[in-house]
Amino acid sequence: MVSPSLTKLVFVACFVLFTFSDKLVAEESDKVQLYLYYESLCPGCQMFIVDGLVKFFDSDLDTITDVKLVPFGNAKVSDNMTVTCQHGEEECKLNAFEACAIKILTNPKSQYTFIRCVENDTEHFQQECFQGFGDEKDVNDCYNSDLSKKLILENAKQTMSLKPKHVFVPWVTLNGKPLYDKLDDLVSQVCNTYKGKAPLPKQCNPSALSEKKTTSKLQFSYANGAIKY
Repeated sequence: MVSPSLTKLVFVACFVLFTFSDKLVAEESDKVQLYLYYESLCPGCQMFIVDGLVKFFDSDLDTITDVKLVPFGNAKVSDNMTVTCQHGEEECKLNAFEACAIKILTNPKSQYTFIRCVENDTEHFQQECFQGFGDEKDVNDCYNSDLSKKLILENAKQTMSLKPKHVFVPWVTLNGKPLYDKLDDLVSQVCNTYKGKAPLPKQCNPSALSEKKTTSKLQFSYANGAIKY
C-alpha cells in the first residue's frame, strides 16, 4: 500500500514539472518572431543572410528571437502550379534545395548555418556545406522527390498571403509586421520588440546599440523586376 506521504511527494513533483514545462513554452512563445522572405541568387538577400543575420546566431540574441527562413521571394506560380523564378531556373533549384534543408535540419542554427554557406558560394556548396551535418542524403532525397515542390508551394502560399504584401526581397517581418527597407538597425528593433520576461542579452544594452557600425547598403530586388538600393 502506498503511503500518503509518498503520494503527496509524487503529486508535488508532478505539479512542479508541469509548471516548469508550462513556463518554458510561455518563454518560447514570447520570442520575437523574425521571418525572412527571400530568394536564392538575389544579391541583397545573400548579403543580408551572410552578413546581417549572422549576429543573431553568434550571440545571445537567439534567446529572444525565433528566426524563420522562407525561400520563394518574387517567384510566380502559374495556374498549373509551375513555378517561375526571378533569377531563372537555377534560382528555382536552389530555393527548392534550401526549402528541403530547412525541412530536414530542424535546428534553427543548423538551418541558418547551412543556408548561409549555400548563399555564400552557390557554385560549390555541395562540396562544402554538408560538412558537420551528415544529412546530405536526406536533403537530396527530398529535393529529388515531390516533397521539394510541395515545400516550395507552401512557401509560395505563405509569401503571397502576407499582409501587407511584400514589395521586394529581402523582406523581413517582426511579429508579422514588415520592416520594409529599415534593416540597418535590426538588432535594436528586435530588442525593442521583445516583451518577454527573460533578461535581455548584452547586445540590447544601450552602450552596445549606440556603437557605430559600418554596413553596406543593401540591394533590394522588387517583385516587378526592378532593382534598387
